Amino acid sequence: MIAKPVHGQGPDEKGYFGKYGGMYLPPQLEKPFAEIIEAYHRIANDSAFIAELRSIRKTFQGRPTPVYHARTLSLKNGGAHIYLKREDLNHTGAHKINHCMGEGLLAKFMGKKKLIAETGAGQHGVALATAAAYFGLECEIHMGDVDIAKQAPNVTRMKLLGAKVVPVSFGLRTLKEAVDSAFMAYLADYENSIYCIGSVVGPHPFPLMVRDFQKVVGIEAREQFLEMTGQLPEAICACVGGGSNAMGLFTAFLNDPVAIYGVEPLGKGTAVGDHAATMSYGREGIIHGFKCYLLQNDDGSPAPVYSCASGLDYPGVGPEHCHLKDSGRVQYVTCSDDQCKDAFFKLCRSEGIIPAIESAHAVAYALEKAREMKKGSILVNLSGRGDKDMDYVVENWGIGE
Repeated sequence: MIAKPVHGQGPDEKGYFGKYGGMYLPPQLEKPFAEIIEAYHRIANDSAFIAELRSIRKTFQGRPTPVYHARTLSLKNGGAHIYLKREDLNHTGAHKINHCMGEGLLAKFMGKKKLIAETGAGQHGVALATAAAYFGLECEIHMGDVDIAKQAPNVTRMKLLGAKVVPVSFGLRTLKEAVDSAFMAYLADYENSIYCIGSVVGPHPFPLMVRDFQKVVGIEAREQFLEMTGQLPEAICACVGGGSNAMGLFTAFLNDPVAIYGVEPLGKGTAVGDHAATMSYGREGIIHGFKCYLLQNDDGSPAPVYSCASGLDYPGVGPEHCHLKDSGRVQYVTCSDDQCKDAFFKLCRSEGIIPAIESAHAVAYALEKAREMKKGSILVNLSGRGDKDMDYVVENWGIGE
């Protein structure tokens, strides 16, 4: 029987959060993943590893990132006060560097020569290419043709950092297919490489490992918010695709009397292929080696998905998020493209902060929730900055009014 972890703990020894997660692997990958599990458990409590990672975060990444009171935006919105955890101020421009430096350090510990990964919005790809350059490793990033066109600045960054960018031209040519392609590349060269999954998804131990590397976000934010205000926020929220930035923030607050919201992309609407709101419209299934809520066709295959945010258009979601939904501890809500666009420009014009389109989903819900709350405070994980999205924004949304 699978043990149910309490809030903020888990998974069990088989990689399950409740009934979600696990390892659904081809036989040839069972040994490589067992080696990753063993190596991670060896270094997770190793003082030398932890000290090196902390030094990297302080001197290379620029941590801690601040919590910022978006006072002008809050006053214009007419509700509760909105605070932003500024993960956009990380080196490389997003939260992804938190786990990429950890995965790179693990790869060095294991004696691997190459990092292989997928990317959607390109932030994970840039962060992993950065880690590879830092640690002197090769890097191969798989990216869908659609996302390559949408995220041209990040493609250039990856190449400048020395990474090989592999275009993925099958299927919908977005994030799901990029994961498929990266898995195939890893399968062909697992002795010399490690697959550095870009979110709290995939087979065990990646949902655990990425969460652990990302939880610095929530630990910092909780301490900073208490120091700034003397109390905890009434609510916190973050966007959810695979769910790494959200899990990083949520973990520190799970046992506090704080409402928690994960914001999914509703895209153009509720029709199949018009959104990527997995928690709202998915059902239990298996994708990329783990069990989760999944947007799927009648035959169980992943359904087509869409979001204006390349980092959110994934048909699955992290298994710990699924468990938190079922337990009722976290509420998962949606944000449409139009709501995202409105929040994007409001944050730009009110605070001088250009957010990633992914992060603008969380800002949009925070604006709505703050008006509903009328008083108190809500903390948003501003997971990335919008440099990467400029071409897409100007072409599709213009420059606002």
